[in-house]
Amino acid sequence: MPDQTREVAPGPDPRRVRSKSGELLTVPAHWVLVPPGDPGLTRRLKKAGPTWTVKEKRGRKIFSQGLWTDPSELERIRQQLAAERADPAYQRKLDAARAKREAAQERYAAEFQIAVENFLAFAPMYAALAKGISYAIAEQSVEVGSGTVARTERISVERRAEAATIAWLRHQTTEYDDMKIPRVKGMRREVRRALAERSRQLLRRYREGQHVDPSQCLLSQALLP
Repeated sequence: MPDQTREVAPGPDPRRVRSKSGELLTVPAHWVLVPPGDPGLTRRLKKAGPTWTVKEKRGRKIFSQGLWTDPSELERIRQQLAAERADPAYQRKLDAARAKREAAQERYAAEFQIAVENFLAFAPMYAALAKGISYAIAEQSVEVGSGTVARTERISVERRAEAATIAWLRHQTTEYDDMKIPRVKGMRREVRRALAERSRQLLRRYREGQHVDPSQCLLSQALLP
């Protein structure tokens, strides 16, 4: 029903969608599709309702295709937002929020780098190498929106650091990126498990302070520009 706010999936053509139960629905003739990209506008449209939000699942990820809504309601809220955003106080609020996010990001990057360095636990003779690796992993992993394990809140920062380190080692010190893995259920998981064990064996040498020929040091090579 058009008077209900819904989450729907794409249908067989642009103006037909599927409900969560699989029912094929026709978008009201006068409604317009608002593309994603303006969270403030989307939130207010949903609150005003009714709207149909189109979401498409690709693999494990869900992507927004936009939001169907009444054009008169869309115009009203757009004008309201435009007036608010023209106020200098609005820009000051945005700047303050941005500065707060950046500060939080810097704190987390530093915390994550320390967690990676602690997981590496290299012998003192390899302390500089551990710092370089932890910096490289943190720089690559903690970016907001990166989708890496470093951004998940489901596990502790220590476990995130371990997982991110093993993933970095898999890409930097093994042939994983060039491997042709058969599309058999569970095969990629098994390959990753085997490579993770190889990475742990590599780390063990540095943790125990064993001599590693600099010209053969995979970790040092991985840090080269």
